[in-house]
Amino acid sequence: MSIRTTPDTPDVTVTVIVHNDAGRLPRAVASVLRQTHANIEVVISDDHSTDATEDVARGLAAHDPRVVYLRLPENSGGCSAPRNRALEIARAPYLMFLDSDDELPERAVEVLLAAHRERDLDFAMGAVHRIRVDGGRRTTWMPHLVAERRTLDGIEADPRLFFEHLATSKMYARAFLDRHDLRFPEGIHYEDQLFSAQAYCLAKTLTIVPEPVYRWYIAPYAASEAASISNQRHLLTNVRDRVHVQRLIDAFLAESGHESLREDKDFKFLKHDFRMYAGDLPYRDDAWLSSFADIMNPYLDTLAPGACARLPRAERVVLQLVRDRRLSDVRHAARGLGHDVAPRRTTPDAANGRTYWGDGVPHSAQARRELDLTDLGLDTRPFFSARLRHEITGITRGPGASVDLALRTYDPALRLPVGPQRATLHLAPGRRRLTVPFRLSPVSPGVFEGHVRLDLAAARLPLQGFEGVRHPVLRLRHQGQTHTGLLLAPLTFPRLTARVPYRAGTAPHRVTVEPEGHDPGRLQIRWQPVGSTATVIRPAVRRLATPRVRRAARLAAGILH
Repeated sequence: MSIRTTPDTPDVTVTVIVHNDAGRLPRAVASVLRQTHANIEVVISDDHSTDATEDVARGLAAHDPRVVYLRLPENSGGCSAPRNRALEIARAPYLMFLDSDDELPERAVEVLLAAHRERDLDFAMGAVHRIRVDGGRRTTWMPHLVAERRTLDGIEADPRLFFEHLATSKMYARAFLDRHDLRFPEGIHYEDQLFSAQAYCLAKTLTIVPEPVYRWYIAPYAASEAASISNQRHLLTNVRDRVHVQRLIDAFLAESGHESLREDKDFKFLKHDFRMYAGDLPYRDDAWLSSFADIMNPYLDTLAPGACARLPRAERVVLQLVRDRRLSDVRHAARGLGHDVAPRRTTPDAANGRTYWGDGVPHSAQARRELDLTDLGLDTRPFFSARLRHEITGITRGPGASVDLALRTYDPALRLPVGPQRATLHLAPGRRRLTVPFRLSPVSPGVFEGHVRLDLAAARLPLQGFEGVRHPVLRLRHQGQTHTGLLLAPLTFPRLTARVPYRAGTAPHRVTVEPEGHDPGRLQIRWQPVGSTATVIRPAVRRLATPRVRRAARLAAGILH
């Protein structure tokens, strides 16, 4: 399909796909209409919503002639069909895609269109800002890939781009999509991954700009019924869908003559897709883990060997334990990902001088290769970076606002000296740390146990109070060096809540001790101001938070303490 331009032809069509999102659709459309480049068309593509979306969308179209409303006759259950139907009516020579729960920064169209007009590009792409809806924290998605402006003659110039698989961060030349009949695959999930892999491989020239071109709002721990597809990793159908799209990408690479990119694409799958599931594995039961292995292992057997070798050792360990179906061990290993947490035990092999993860020497050559920890230097690395493992084995409510913790420390490389160890628990809900000393006593080689009472009423909060979450850490000293390690809590336990009248009742807070509920599962403590702290003090401090006032507040806090 060719686009014939006229004086009335928009420069860019932005498709906003929506399904049952009447509340956020106006925000998304408004972000397009306030673009600094105004000659645009907005196609609202409604995947047959059953809420008020149709009325809202028709109202937006009536208010601005640049807005077109398209309603699919039945729900497709995905993003592909509404995007493809919008492509059929889009009038502009350049195309962008926006989800109804996200936004475009004001200059997104301007900077991407400028890149196209500088050179004959197949598509241009820019930075994506991820914004946490539960706190507003903003980060850049894959920042190393968009750090500087550059033009590439195809994906071979930088195969790392496979990691940036979002279709929404790009502006495509309509001629490029039509020339290759490139459309979103319908009837599958993770359609962006296949579409983007095809676009990368088919593009002859693409430009990357460092300016932000997309705002991606993230609700990482949304309720399962409201979670996006990528946040439904607890569903085995989600695992199947992700593996299925990988097989489709592999077939495309083979058929299109891009087999040389297979290792890079497989590394992306292991480092991104598999890694996302791996972080959740501690929270899965044996039945789920067994089914996960059934789905994943046949596909893992097809991956390029070099892809696995590029992973950090901790991720290779989890991968191998899944392959070996060591389900309990999978949970233990996955809890340490990204945090340098030791296994409970390691096994030295005197025959070859190697050290392996777990209770014994692995049986297969592949397992020995993947579970080999020798190169980590567990017994020789500086003590501050030693691999230890601190687990909370019991949590009970103590008097007042205190909790009693039973702790076990694993030291598989025997880095700690024989005998009792002086340890401290550190917690900092402000600038001043709460430090609680206690003793860890040896119970067997490389295993220590202790008990500590953590009195949350003793925490020294800022004058304006504190709202947020902190995770206590355990510190040990040996040979003049300090080791700091996180505390792995039971994955589930009843929340313990107390109202704490800080400063003789002038700064009350509700304090909750709970499991982290994701990632490694640290002990988590949450402070919530209540009473006058929430209604008077914190709002006043926020209004007056100049550097001089902050210094005075710190001085006053020191006097009050």
